[in-house]
Amino acid sequence: MIYLTGDTHTEWMKRLAFGSFPEGRTMTKDDYVIILGDFGIWEDTPDERYRLDWLDKRPFTTLFLDGNHENFDRLYSDEFPIVPFAGGTAQLIRPSVLHLMRGEAYMLEDKVFYVFGGASSHDITDGILQKGDPRIKIWNREYGMGERVYRFRIELETWWKQELPSEAEIAHGREILDKLGWKADYILTHCIPNEIKTLVDPERDESNVLMDFLQEVYEKAEFSHWFFGHYHMDEDVTGKMHVVYKQIRRLC
Repeated sequence: MIYLTGDTHTEWMKRLAFGSFPEGRTMTKDDYVIILGDFGIWEDTPDERYRLDWLDKRPFTTLFLDGNHENFDRLYSDEFPIVPFAGGTAQLIRPSVLHLMRGEAYMLEDKVFYVFGGASSHDITDGILQKGDPRIKIWNREYGMGERVYRFRIELETWWKQELPSEAEIAHGREILDKLGWKADYILTHCIPNEIKTLVDPERDESNVLMDFLQEVYEKAEFSHWFFGHYHMDEDVTGKMHVVYKQIRRLC
């Protein structure tokens, strides 16, 4: 069995507890729940270690894409080893919690899954600030008070440039697609192609290197369904494009 859900933002215990996900009781470690980005690797604290251990003890295996709200200093370090997994490579967070890496393809339940995480943060209209910027204390104190709500991130603390892919990651993604003949059963991402973004969020004027690459994939690749997160809604955008958030959707 394979289930998909959207952005968890560290709240794995709330989303995947048996009370909210009773199907988990009947699953095994050969079954998967895939989180479509913004999983929530953040600070290495006792609380995070407890929650990751809790997730590792679930009957199923948890897989996740990176989104734009992850600590990339950790994901791009040697803290989590890269291991072979399902025909591709993944990062081992716990024995049954793995990070599906950008541009990799995996064979799960006899289906080909092409995966590419990452996205550009939306909640940065007030900018990316450096640590120690005096505005941080002022804006945090005023956050949510009155009509002004500050939307900013702090570089290397709550925002990392690696939220968008490097040229090497995109080149790797194309190389894997070439090996697949640009065919996959499912495509899983956090972000979306430019063309689909106009359907999901038409008021936001946005384009970036990742959306351009995913537009290329959308135009060239053959696939049955494409699932993505990031937009905090559950909706079938088209017959083949689906945004997932709090829903836990059975795929196969």
